[in-house]
Amino acid sequence: MARRSIGQERFGFDRAADRVMGLDELLSALDFKVPAQLLSPVYSAAKGEPAWPPLSMFKALLLATWYDLSDVALAEALTDRASFRRFCGFSRDEATPERTAFVRFRRMLIANGLDRSLFETITLQLEAKGAAVRKGTLIDATIIASASKGDGEARWAKRKNKAPVHGYKAHVAVDRDTGLIREVIVTPANEADVSVGLEIIPDEPGEVYGDKAYDALSIEKAILRAGGTPRILRNGQRGKPAQRFEEINRPLRPIRARVEKIFGTWKRSYRLRQMRWIGLAKAALQIHLATIAYNYKRYWRLQTS
Repeated sequence: MARRSIGQERFGFDRAADRVMGLDELLSALDFKVPAQLLSPVYSAAKGEPAWPPLSMFKALLLATWYDLSDVALAEALTDRASFRRFCGFSRDEATPERTAFVRFRRMLIANGLDRSLFETITLQLEAKGAAVRKGTLIDATIIASASKGDGEARWAKRKNKAPVHGYKAHVAVDRDTGLIREVIVTPANEADVSVGLEIIPDEPGEVYGDKAYDALSIEKAILRAGGTPRILRNGQRGKPAQRFEEINRPLRPIRARVEKIFGTWKRSYRLRQMRWIGLAKAALQIHLATIAYNYKRYWRLQTS
C-alpha cells in the first residue's frame, strides 16, 4: 500500500494564537526518527488506497490522549486546528484522516505489538536524555473501570471502603525524582499487586518505595536482585508492637504518595477513569498511549522549567 505525502506546503498560520498550548515547543522535545522507523512496517502493502503516514497517525493519537478527544472529535480538530496540523505534519489545505482511519491504525498497532514497543523505545530515549535519575523508584497500581460491564476480559476488584470496580489495573514503576514512568503493565483488575510487582521493578531502581500491598519477601528479594534497596511500607504483625511499624512507615508515606499525582493526571486530565474500548489488548493500548503522552509532556516540562 502506497503512502500519502503530506506537509508539502509551507505553513502560513499565525502561531501567536497557539502559544498557550505550546505544541510547537513540545514537538521539538522528542526525536521522532526512532518511533518513525518502528512504525514503518505499518501499511506496507503494495496495493490499496494510499495510507496516512503512520508517524502522523501516532502523533494524532497523542493529541487525542492529551485533549481527551474521541475519534470523531480528533478528526474534526485536525480539520481546523492549525497547531494540531503542524504537530502531525499536515499543511494548511490538504486533507486529514477521517474517523475510521484511527480505528484501523489502532488495530494495526495492537496486531504488531507496537504500542508496547513504542512505549519501550520512547522511554529509553527519554532516559538517555536524563529523564530518569535512577536514585529511587515508586511502584504502585491503579484500577480503571471497563468500558462496559459486558467486557469479558475485565474483572471485578474489591476496594477497601469503596465500591467494587469492574475493569483493569495499570501497574507502574516511576522514577522517584523526575516522575518518568519507567515500566507499565496492564492486567485485569483482580490481579494482585504483589504478583505483578515482581515484573515492574526496573534495572537500577535505587530505593524502591511501595505501599503495604508490596510487603512480601518475594518483592524484597526482587528489589535486591535488581541492585535496589527496599523501602516498602510494612504491615503489622501479630505479637509485635504497632508503634514499631508506624515508625518505619511514617517517613516513607510522603515519598511513596508522589505516584498518586501521576494517576491523578491520567484520570483528571486524560479522563482515564474509564476505558474507551473493550478487551485487554485495547486497554493495554490505551494505557501505553497515556504513559507515552505523560512521559513526553513530563520530559518537556522538566526541560522548560
